[in-house]
Amino acid sequence: MRRSSVKKTVKKKRRRKQKDMGSFFFRLTQVAMLCIIVGACFLFYQTGYIQTVMQLYEEAQAVMEASSIQDFQTNQQGEVYDANGSLIALLKNDKNIVYLSSDEIPQQVKDAFVSIEDKRFYKHRGYDPFAILRAVQSLISKNSITQGGSTITQQLARNIYLTHTVKWERKVEEIFIATALEKKYSKEDILEFYINNIFFSNGYYGIQAASQGYFSRDIDELTLSETAFLCAIPNSPGRYDPLLHMENTLKRRDLILKNMLEEKMITEEECEQALAETITLNPSKNTYTRTWAHTYIYECATRALMEATGEDYDTCREKLYTDGYRVYTSIHMDTQETLQNAIDEELSNYNTLNSNGTYALQASAACIDNESGLVTAIVGGRTQEDILPEYNRAYMSFRQPGSSIKPLVVYTPVLERGYTASSTVIDSKEEDGPENSSGRYSGAISLRTAVEQSKNTVAHKLLRELTPEVGLSYLLNMNFSSIEDEDYDLAAALGGFTTGASVLEMTAGYATLANEGSYRQPTCITMITDMQGNIITMPEPETRQVYETDAAHEMTNILEGVLTRGTAKGKGIPDMPCAGKTGTTNDNIDGWFVGYSAYYTTGVWVGFDSPRANSALAGSTYPVNIWQAFMTDLHDGLPAKPLND
Repeated sequence: MRRSSVKKTVKKKRRRKQKDMGSFFFRLTQVAMLCIIVGACFLFYQTGYIQTVMQLYEEAQAVMEASSIQDFQTNQQGEVYDANGSLIALLKNDKNIVYLSSDEIPQQVKDAFVSIEDKRFYKHRGYDPFAILRAVQSLISKNSITQGGSTITQQLARNIYLTHTVKWERKVEEIFIATALEKKYSKEDILEFYINNIFFSNGYYGIQAASQGYFSRDIDELTLSETAFLCAIPNSPGRYDPLLHMENTLKRRDLILKNMLEEKMITEEECEQALAETITLNPSKNTYTRTWAHTYIYECATRALMEATGEDYDTCREKLYTDGYRVYTSIHMDTQETLQNAIDEELSNYNTLNSNGTYALQASAACIDNESGLVTAIVGGRTQEDILPEYNRAYMSFRQPGSSIKPLVVYTPVLERGYTASSTVIDSKEEDGPENSSGRYSGAISLRTAVEQSKNTVAHKLLRELTPEVGLSYLLNMNFSSIEDEDYDLAAALGGFTTGASVLEMTAGYATLANEGSYRQPTCITMITDMQGNIITMPEPETRQVYETDAAHEMTNILEGVLTRGTAKGKGIPDMPCAGKTGTTNDNIDGWFVGYSAYYTTGVWVGFDSPRANSALAGSTYPVNIWQAFMTDLHDGLPAKPLND
């Protein structure tokens, strides 16, 4: 055999042996890898990781089964409007969301977020492994991450359903939820939810709130540069806070614009112009002055939602500040200011303070439009710097009403039972009866005179004849809320109640007389809608006939004399027919005046929060002065209109 042939044979044997060895090691490697995988799976199982992942998957599916659009539309900023349709308050909690539907969000906003946060948004199904690889590559090559590894859908899942705690379990569940979100909602829906719920620093959630907060303009009024500037903030609200770190926000704005150019979302010319534009912030200021009317509006709105939805008070109160309602009211802000000024000016010389810093001598008042039965103004106290108008005495405080209760609980009821204005009654002191405030007794007088001169003796005798049960039934029919068992006593004829009545209750009672004996439950809510304008409720005032029409007419006629001949003589509205009644409690602790024209009914209370005597306080002093000043201004320019017309 030739030497060359031998060499070839040897080489072939070596190659065969090497191939066999290679195959052996390859198979050995495969076996080793398989063992490692099996071992890892076993270890994964033994340590509970697989069970945890499966549990997270099941939890994510449960979350998505219960998911609805409402999950992304909570914490929306609501709005309150006065009777003229002017915005007077914003309803919000710790979040400040002004929600926009997808078609209300400018396309450049959507493009900006997609370009910087999730380039493959329209291609992936919730979870994008390529984004994670890009983020890692960016971190290695540039020592910074210019685009995050989480998709927009993952960020939405995290913001709405999860916490921001950095744990592998949270990341896994985030991916599961994001994937499920993509199956349940469209890309446009997800982008809408995302843009409305992300945080823009300084309490602003959503692009519209941010636009109004930083530029005092709506988002559709901003330039491309301003839009990109806002879209820079959510990536790191602290680092990119434009009020504190403008330079950081501008750098990220520039990056967004360049990304939009690369993705052909804008032209090179548009990019250059936007990069060159100077950003000038114009932070919004809260121009909505909070008044005593606001606390009453929120109370009425909560009650209206309870009626409409059947839900409890606490739930409706919370939803009022989170569900983006539009609340329309009967409050006239100019009337509100007029009533507030009348109180402040009349009591301006009495500035003694309580230990908590509030004025000691206080007042409250309410005004009802007689045509609609709705509250047009309500004041719960004096104006005082650094004291928030929260404790609204006009509907929260209950005080003994004194003689101002007589027409409601005594005189109008007896007019239904055969008495008239000219009926003879006896003004005389009885052994166990009350005294007249003047200390004088006139004997036989007309019922009209007894009302005009506020004769306590006559009211007491008539209630004994009528019975307290009958007299108080009229108050209960008008929803007086604090009548107690101990109040079924003849002292009720003079307003001697255990708890008392509120200014609003008294005003609604007199408005019943002005409305021919028909009671309407006072409120200031005319309509509540959702953010799309769908009507939630249009409350119809509760009405019921409490007094006979003829009795209400005659009572009104009698009460006109109080302002011309009686305890409030000379305190009427110039050139305008009006009626009313004073009220003063024992030791001059509380002073009241409640009166009405054909147009409006207004009630006023003056006193101390901690009841105490004041010799200068009576229904015929501060209360009627406030009433006259306010009602005179309110009726300026209105044609004279007879009562009972």
